[in-house]
Amino acid sequence: MALRKFKPTSAGVRHAVLIDRKELSKVRPFRGLTEELRSKGGRNNLGRITMRHQGAGVKKSYRVIDFKRVKQNVEGTIETVEYDPNRTAFIALVKYVDGDRKYILAPDGLKIGDKVINSENAPVSLGNSLKLKNIPQGTFVHSVELYPNGGAKIARSAGTRIQVMGGDQGYTQLKMPSGELRLVKEECFASIGFVSNQDQKNVKLGKAGRNRLKGVRPTVRGVAMSTKHPHAGGQGKGGRHGTGGPKSDPWGNMIGKRTRRMKNPTTKFIIRRRPETNKFKKTKTII
Repeated sequence: MALRKFKPTSAGVRHAVLIDRKELSKVRPFRGLTEELRSKGGRNNLGRITMRHQGAGVKKSYRVIDFKRVKQNVEGTIETVEYDPNRTAFIALVKYVDGDRKYILAPDGLKIGDKVINSENAPVSLGNSLKLKNIPQGTFVHSVELYPNGGAKIARSAGTRIQVMGGDQGYTQLKMPSGELRLVKEECFASIGFVSNQDQKNVKLGKAGRNRLKGVRPTVRGVAMSTKHPHAGGQGKGGRHGTGGPKSDPWGNMIGKRTRRMKNPTTKFIIRRRPETNKFKKTKTII
């Protein structure tokens, strides 16, 4: 999918770079697979804001995605490849030979008329879903289950993929998009290919109005707040009272600091953690 640039006829389009969706199917979503989606403005049942910077936005319906690929050993044909306002990836409507229809995440390169199937021994081709133990080493996959029959949990956003690194003793080693290496049971299902819309990372909205249409309200910078915020106060920028120290969040945690619980029971499945991204990390000097 290509990127779309505009002539600088106004400030709102001068720097805008959007996804060109002219190749997608221009149809309404399949009515039997849509649900009402109400905007709550980030408020809970007591009317209190529990998620900041949410509100307004264009009214939209939710497309029900078949993350479990429940149709086993039934071949399907891609009817449409559509835009989904609820996610960064595109979705595909699959019509199975028994007449049933389901939405799936569209992998990059999937076209109308292609055949897909969800089977333990399915061929390793684009869009097919099969068990990790039957996927060759080095293959890129997406929509991977963390637990058998748990539905796809990881690698679901635009352009993401996971590389199968091999397996042993009932587990498959996966290289995550973050660079982390972890083990997943070989009975879990995964879909072949990259997630569609890989150019999503290059999008520039160009103006605040497009963010408001998405339901995102303005965010006030920490350095513009009072001294109660770790970034605020003083003459300089960054750190408590403008001392220019390490950047931190409103709770004082340094940006980039790992927040994973030390006693997380799934830590035993991680072979290698993702690379350290905290450039403010203090290192000990050995004399």
